[in-house]
Amino acid sequence: MKLRGNAVVAQSGGPTAVINSSVCGVIQEWLKADPPGKLYGALFGIRGVLEENLLDLSKQPKHIIEGLRYTPGAALGSSRYKLSREEDYARLFEAFKKHDIRYFFYIGGNDSMDTADRINRFADKANYEIRVIGIPKTIDNDLPHTDHTPGYGSAAKFLAATVRETGLDLQGLVTSNRIVVLEAMGRNAGWLTAAAALAKREEYEAPHLIYLPEVAFDRERFLQEVAAVYREYRFVYIVASEGIRYADGNYVFAGKEKDPFGHVRLGGLADTLKEMIEEELQVNVRGITLGTLQRAAAHFASRTDADEAYMVGAAAVKAAQRGESDVMITLVRDEKAATYRCSTGTVDLSTVANVEKKVPADWIAPSGSYVQNKFLDYARPLITGEVSPVFKNGLPDFIHLQDFDLPELRRRLDSDAASTVK
Repeated sequence: MKLRGNAVVAQSGGPTAVINSSVCGVIQEWLKADPPGKLYGALFGIRGVLEENLLDLSKQPKHIIEGLRYTPGAALGSSRYKLSREEDYARLFEAFKKHDIRYFFYIGGNDSMDTADRINRFADKANYEIRVIGIPKTIDNDLPHTDHTPGYGSAAKFLAATVRETGLDLQGLVTSNRIVVLEAMGRNAGWLTAAAALAKREEYEAPHLIYLPEVAFDRERFLQEVAAVYREYRFVYIVASEGIRYADGNYVFAGKEKDPFGHVRLGGLADTLKEMIEEELQVNVRGITLGTLQRAAAHFASRTDADEAYMVGAAAVKAAQRGESDVMITLVRDEKAATYRCSTGTVDLSTVANVEKKVPADWIAPSGSYVQNKFLDYARPLITGEVSPVFKNGLPDFIHLQDFDLPELRRRLDSDAASTVK
């Protein structure tokens, strides 16, 4: 069952507060006993393999490896590079052969699972024996066939806490700004936005209205709902997903640029809704856009999330050593347990690639502007517990990998990218 050769782990897409915990799980499980070869880290995602920027992770000090469990950002570097041509795959496998890579662990979301599946199919066609394992990661929680994804619980915890704190700020101050619109991440699925509901304890507390991509946005209904809440409480707290759309499929707000995978860049919805409300109700509105704070706040990460991120990393190595390939590790909730319990499983990458899991319709309130208790019961266990990073001079003392000249490599990659611009 054990295939002799080296392994590589890479990170892809937007980091999460716990993505490095998955890397830690991969490293520590790989090094446990009689590893079949070296374990490399690909610097800046799949580009690290293409350009042979590989870091021998087995040489990292133990305290550095352990420190990955509470360090945010992508410790190995991440990118959204898309393998789009046959030449890209040929070049990738040249690097695999040169460094005798027989295990490939890819940490990412929907697009990354598609890339991993394509790599496995190319390996079959090229008759190259390699075991490809996808490790789930996304704050959007939209990967199918897994109960939830590592990264989501921490982002949900941070968002809910932010809504509770800024909600208290809003209700406790007599000011001209009586309405807040908070924009949460989420292109096509509203899992993260819905987590704002975890903040509410009393009926009058924030949030009052929640808008998800799963429900078509109606401008008139939206303004009527805002006005009704304002009449009752004299303040309104709204949380809306950046990806909400009108019934015709158009985003309420979208930028003009696209990412390498063809996705329209979002971010700017809060100001759009702010202008709508101010024009109609003549009340001052404050817009809040958290942006990358939602995925970077490791100081407020969920312990459950961090532990499960580690667990899927370790499970990926175990699956590969059992002989599995072309699968993604999943999280499986024990629905029969009296208290929350979760284990790991696997699912074929082909069933995950480019498929998005949406918030179920019966978890959304009939009004379309809030969530049901079913969602709260699902999400609440995922935000429990706290991670305690090491502090120094009053701030978290996050680690960084050794023998990795980040500024120099960034300069070189940026220079290469600039040289390709026509």
